[in-house]
Amino acid sequence: MNIPNHVGIIMDGNGRWAQKQGKARSFGHKAGSDNLEKLAEHIFKRGVKILSVYAFSTENFKRDKKEVDFLMNLFAKVFKTRLNYFKENNIKIVFSKKASGLREDLEDLINKVEEETKDNEYIFNICLNYGSQDEIVDMTKKVCRQVLDGNLKIENINKEVIEKNLYQFLPPIDFLIRTSGELRLSNFMLYQLSYSELYFTNTYFPDFDALEFDKALEEYNNRNRRFGS
Repeated sequence: MNIPNHVGIIMDGNGRWAQKQGKARSFGHKAGSDNLEKLAEHIFKRGVKILSVYAFSTENFKRDKKEVDFLMNLFAKVFKTRLNYFKENNIKIVFSKKASGLREDLEDLINKVEEETKDNEYIFNICLNYGSQDEIVDMTKKVCRQVLDGNLKIENINKEVIEKNLYQFLPPIDFLIRTSGELRLSNFMLYQLSYSELYFTNTYFPDFDALEFDKALEEYNNRNRRFGS
């Protein structure tokens, strides 16, 4: 079976999944977090080397403050309690995010997790306080500063320079999955998705388990990737 090197997941539908059961949206976010841990383990066991997930966009800060606070506390709890799991399972955690905007304690945890997992093999890229258009703007500013400082010539700007100045220097996404039936990209890793195969499913993310991923993988294997040729 052809296994994609880099998989991206837009984890959508947690809140709606909970509301359909008559429960608070926070119940769905906790269920989605629990599912992601099991799903990520399965994805890496299938041979995927890099997994990027859309955990929280910059636009998500517009949501109700109670929901945002719950999510920030949930992220902090997961990063604290699962750090040893990441290290024991050879998972390198990196974050694609804006330089500012998160709580100081969460930023400190992020730095700790990245530092203590930096030598591991499998890459788990968490997009948190993230928006692809912001990433491209921030990348452009970084490249411009290098030109102005005399460290980079304009004629030497190429795709590799661009990619090295994104939030994370990662290979392109081969296969993007979006759950919950929405048919859009929602400002997720637009540069890295240039030639990705796209897969949309009506399944809400808390129910997107190993069997659902394997079903998606079968579909990926039925695709003919031509890269414009």
